[in-house]
Amino acid sequence: MYSLNVPVPGPVGELASELARELPAARARVRGEHTLCVKRLVGDGTYARLETKAREALAGQPPFRARLAGVSYFADVPTGTAPVVYLAVESPELERLHRRLATTFEPVEGIEGDAYVPHVTVARGGSLARARALAEREIEPVGWTVDALVFWDGERKQPVSRVSLPA
Repeated sequence: MYSLNVPVPGPVGELASELARELPAARARVRGEHTLCVKRLVGDGTYARLETKAREALAGQPPFRARLAGVSYFADVPTGTAPVVYLAVESPELERLHRRLATTFEPVEGIEGDAYVPHVTVARGGSLARARALAEREIEPVGWTVDALVFWDGERKQPVSRVSLPA
């Protein structure tokens, strides 16, 4: 599956890797795998068609601010291993962009649309007690300007192409 993601700045990836060391029984994201999904590109057709459709929906999108707000976790998840420890991201414009893209690409039930929680995954699985304890940790807020988005190949875990903002 393809998605449209916010590139994660170095300090965010470093923090995620640092926190993951405290979850030894969980599967941590490795360097380069940290992503902030804006919207999964659900639909029929080739990647080229999905990208074209997404670029049309992005027309006029200006750069926007995002900020890490803390550590949290999902105790239950629709798919995959739980718990999922993550870095919570605050960005009203990111949430608006997600809603706009959800009118173009069908939302994935349980994780998109009204259920969308902007986040950077730290690790999956392991101890729920450790996830809870890590969620109590205070972190220094990290803010950045999102001035580009990446089309991400989830199967190969790599970027396919990039779009600069304003689009």
